[in-house]
Amino acid sequence: MINPGMMMKLMNAKNTLESNHPKFAAFVSRFFMGGAITEGTIIEITITRPGEEPVSTNLKVQKSDLDLVEELKNLR
Repeated sequence: MINPGMMMKLMNAKNTLESNHPKFAAFVSRFFMGGAITEGTIIEITITRPGEEPVSTNLKVQKSDLDLVEELKNLR
C-alpha cells in the first residue's frame, strides 16, 4: 500500500510535468494510458544535449511493461 503523503508528492510532480510539458503529457496519455501501445510495439527515444551528438535507443514493449502501466493507472 502506498503512503498517502507519497501519493500526494507523485500527483504534484505529475501535475508539474503536465504544466511544464503539455505536449509530452498528451503524448504519454494518448499512447500509454490510452491503450495504443501493445506488446511488440517498439519505442525509440533520442536525447540531444546542448553541444553534443544525439543518442538514441529503443525498446520492444513486453507484457510486463504493459502490466506496469496498468498498475500505475490504478494509482489514480
